[in-house]
Amino acid sequence: MSDVIRIQPTAEQRQAFARWAVAQKPKVRTVGTNVFAVPAALFVEAPESVLVGSLVDGTRYVSPDEDAATAGTPELLGVATTDGFHEAVPGEALPEVPAEAYGPDSAPLPAPSEHSDSSEPAVEAPQGVFPCDGCDREFTSERGRDTHRRQKHAEA
Repeated sequence: MSDVIRIQPTAEQRQAFARWAVAQKPKVRTVGTNVFAVPAALFVEAPESVLVGSLVDGTRYVSPDEDAATAGTPELLGVATTDGFHEAVPGEALPEVPAEAYGPDSAPLPAPSEHSDSSEPAVEAPQGVFPCDGCDREFTSERGRDTHRRQKHAEA
């Protein structure tokens, strides 16, 4: 874990944040054009008014007040189509995507087979024994044998 938290204040709060940063002992330094390196111990003392909306280590800072206000908002579940918004119902198929949504060079995927088992690998590896020419070891794949051959039997 780093001892420094990178904060990129919003354009509106940049001057206020800079005033706070240079008032600290020692001063908070910049590490980029608009990014400040705030010691982790000092971050908790930063005024919330200059942090709201800022990017803190790449994530938007949300105040506890804003978080509490949005906590009761229901999650949006559904799909938007040309006919409008349709609520998603678990177990029902989504509507078809219109053909004009695809690019001119796109190709449709093959339909899933009813008899396919998702636990099976898509490409079967060749089965067999692959002996090494330089020693008496045997390998379950050509790749393993070839790697062994390059590492153990290569001429210097």
